[in-house]
Amino acid sequence: MEKWGCSVCGYIYDPEIGDPENGIRRGTDFDDLSDDWVCPDCGADKENFDIAE
Repeated sequence: MEKWGCSVCGYIYDPEIGDPENGIRRGTDFDDLSDDWVCPDCGADKENFDIAE
């Protein structure tokens, strides 16, 4: 599973960690996040994320 980075603030979504503060369990692939999921740091929409290198 690939990591995804927020182009607004630099937050990295790592599927091995998930987003537990927002109910996203570890092992959840970025593509499986709901369309209304937002960056937990800055609130940017999912469309503002790109694959992190």
